[in-house]
Amino acid sequence: MSIEDEKKINFKENIKIFYNIAKNYKSSFALLIFLVVILEISEVADKYLLMYVIDYSTEFTAGTLIIASFVYLLIWIAGIYLTFTLIKTIATWLKIHVLVALETKIMMDMKVKFFNHIISLSHKFHSSNKTGSLISSLIRGVRSTERLIDFIIWNLLPLILQLILVIGSLIYFDLTSAFVIIITSIIFLTYSMIILNRQQGPNLEANEAEDIEKANISDVLTNIETIKYFGKENKIKSIFHKITNFSRIKQAAHWNFFKWFDAGHILILGISTFFIFYFPLLKMLNGDMTIGTLVFIYTMYGNIIFPLYKFVHGVKGFYMSMADFQELFKYDKIKNDIVNVNNAKKLKVKKGSIEFKNLDFGYTKKTLLKNFNLKIKAGEKVALVGHSGCGKTTIIKLLYRLYDLDAGEILIDGKNITKYEQESLRSEFSIVPQEAILFDDTIYNNIAFTNSKAKKIDVENAMKFAQLFKIIKNFPEKEKTIVGERGIKLSGGEKQRVSIARAVLADKKILVLDEATSALDSETEAEIQKDLNKLLEGRTSIIIAHRLSTIMTADRIIVMDQGKIVQIGKHKNLIKQKGQYKKLWNLQKGGYIK
Repeated sequence: MSIEDEKKINFKENIKIFYNIAKNYKSSFALLIFLVVILEISEVADKYLLMYVIDYSTEFTAGTLIIASFVYLLIWIAGIYLTFTLIKTIATWLKIHVLVALETKIMMDMKVKFFNHIISLSHKFHSSNKTGSLISSLIRGVRSTERLIDFIIWNLLPLILQLILVIGSLIYFDLTSAFVIIITSIIFLTYSMIILNRQQGPNLEANEAEDIEKANISDVLTNIETIKYFGKENKIKSIFHKITNFSRIKQAAHWNFFKWFDAGHILILGISTFFIFYFPLLKMLNGDMTIGTLVFIYTMYGNIIFPLYKFVHGVKGFYMSMADFQELFKYDKIKNDIVNVNNAKKLKVKKGSIEFKNLDFGYTKKTLLKNFNLKIKAGEKVALVGHSGCGKTTIIKLLYRLYDLDAGEILIDGKNITKYEQESLRSEFSIVPQEAILFDDTIYNNIAFTNSKAKKIDVENAMKFAQLFKIIKNFPEKEKTIVGERGIKLSGGEKQRVSIARAVLADKKILVLDEATSALDSETEAEIQKDLNKLLEGRTSIIIAHRLSTIMTADRIIVMDQGKIVQIGKHKNLIKQKGQYKKLWNLQKGGYIK
């Protein structure tokens, strides 16, 4: 696809995707169309009634219609008018009622469809796409649903019906006036579509600029502490000014089309108004047309001008909706690169043995792991040690199947993990990650997240285990304290305690500790380390640690370097041997590996 093609809206595909979401509500659309037909017929009926009132009044003042007949006719006209008014009132109420229900349901369906799709996409996708851009595309795309349906119900259908009714009526009364309105409508709509087509590229570019701007705002606010710590507020302000100025330029390029849009409309309608007044007026002066018919033509002309304006302004909204849809619907084309096999089963870990067998893997063309092999017995505590970038964290990501292998297999209880549903696989692990990321919710709910079936006593026991109780007792809201976005209201140690409590509550046979106590002070670490040792009993555990003092009791320590295992053994044996582990131990002296 060329760059030029990317800057055009794919109407056919966008409408097809929207139709697949909206097709469940065909009956609601049918009812709305019926109501719109009733309302548009009522609009024309009013003009017919006015024409007869004027003509009968002219006859009455000329003395050709007696007062009794004139009053009788006026009563009939008034009755018909009030009947149409009642019908319009009921139809309008029903139209808005059905429209609100329809739009909110379709918007909800679209939110659920794309939210579910996006969160189901792989770790690779989420690490490559900015959160702010995803949020912007989702919200703007969903809101465009209302704009699109409103365009159909309020702009497109009324124009079509008014053109049929107005032109049909004028052909009967005055062919010349009907011809003027037909030519006016064709020129008006053609000119509008030319301008709107030229807006496609600038519209998409403005959307992209807006997404970049929102992504930057999200990134800045997420990292506000880093900005404050390094005193870089002015630098961030300068960067944001450049981004917003770029966004302004793109938005101005989009909006500048409106000056041609509106000015052209004024010229086209000005000329057509002259002719629609000129020709009928000549016929009336020649005695070929009644005053009532003349007024009817003028009012019907007004009937078509307003829908024309509404339509072209609705088309602007339609184009914006299509552009917004395109930004959202592009994610529908992205397929998960981690796919469940057909008839994948749910995994249930019974023992907890793990085997990495002949693994080859690399994030890029460069291989990180080559013919990697490691067996972990059920209930064994294994520590992974090595410099940053040696492959420790990658092994955990592969175990979680966040990425697929280039070659080899990973077995749990002797079964290949690719044969099972991804979510069931991951739900069988419990992890304390290096960085504890929390929901903007209560401490209690953040812990209970890992086990929806847990009772209150279970959550409290997990908090006690993680040494949380002695901290939260000083909080005004105790365990109901809101932790803030990403847990910003808690210290690093407090967040880590919540993370540990989560893992405790999950209660799985396979446990991963990724720098589980790195954010804790020495005294608290010593307390939790004792409890962690109890937690590790009877569980298969993989421990990643830079602080070697935390893995001295591991059953086996796996020393890695550049994606390979260079040493295996217990701490007491490894520190006596020449090799990588002894060097690391001497370098840190119980501290951290650099």
